[in-house]
Amino acid sequence: MALSLKELQIKHKEYSEKHEILQNALGINEKKRELSEVEKKLEDPALWSDTEKTGELNKKKRLLENSLELFNSFDTKFDELTILCELMSEGENAEDEAETISDSIEELIRKLEFQKMLGGKMDANNAIVYINSGAGGRESQDWAVMLMRMYTRWAERHKFEIEIIDKVTGDDAAAIKSVTMIISGDYAYGYLKAENGVHRLVRISPFDANKRRHTSFASVFITPEIDDSIDIEIEEKDLKIDTYRASGAGGQHVNTTDSAIRITHIPSGIIVTCQKERSQHKNKATAMKILKSKLYEMELEKKNENIVEQEKGKMGINFGSQIRSYVLHPYKMVKDHRTDFEKGNAEAVLDGEDILDEFMEAYLLSGE
Repeated sequence: MALSLKELQIKHKEYSEKHEILQNALGINEKKRELSEVEKKLEDPALWSDTEKTGELNKKKRLLENSLELFNSFDTKFDELTILCELMSEGENAEDEAETISDSIEELIRKLEFQKMLGGKMDANNAIVYINSGAGGRESQDWAVMLMRMYTRWAERHKFEIEIIDKVTGDDAAAIKSVTMIISGDYAYGYLKAENGVHRLVRISPFDANKRRHTSFASVFITPEIDDSIDIEIEEKDLKIDTYRASGAGGQHVNTTDSAIRITHIPSGIIVTCQKERSQHKNKATAMKILKSKLYEMELEKKNENIVEQEKGKMGINFGSQIRSYVLHPYKMVKDHRTDFEKGNAEAVLDGEDILDEFMEAYLLSGE
């Protein structure tokens, strides 16, 4: 329905107020100053030989430009709506155009509100994803495989990079007890932090000859990959470092030396492993990076008084603790129990399609 002049004036006032709120909440003026400073630094020829620093600045520039682009679009559409208000008040017929622009502004506001939820210190960073199967043997191990595939497909659709750091196979080579992977891309952690918790699957088991319905559980834990700007002190005396031979399905790519690394942080009890590289040195460096990320996340959770559930695993991977249920039988539905957001297209969610973003966004916008 086309907007009348009175309706348009009401919406214009609402958008004007929202414009000011979002400008302050998103720190638009500060981001413009930061972008100007970054661009000046990148013009310095002395920096060109420092590829690491140049890469960091280019990433910051890209993030700032993308953040400002959305608000600049809001600016432009709001200016167009202001002009239409003036024209309609003078008797011009522009109701249909006003409605189209108003719809565009509503969508931009929704996106900006979500962008506001990705304003955490680590939200723009890469994400380290840990998936662990629950009790139930082959059933839950297969569910862990399905979750790994879901996040891998989701990452590929976002053009993020996926790197498997460690994988412990289950009852057969196709099943997994646990997997650790790094998903690299802008705001990977900001999105994926919505996935922290226990995930529940209900289906007719492909492993049950009697075709009975089974319920399986797996936990997902997400930490940000921290960079050198975060100082995490770890003393050598607090570490227990073990080497072992990497596991695998066989063939020429399986390590033939004890290059896999297991690091135990004694004070916290955190254990990290890495068997991705043939080089013990590289595996140790990666494992230390993951350990630092876990310790950083642990400190954040301590402040939020959630560390018992998050890191020590007091909440079991079982019924009643799940954040989301994926039901494939007797009906098809995925429901997030934190927000009550649900969708009937379970296959699309499990395939990592756009619909999975909706679950993440619903949780992040809920402010929990």
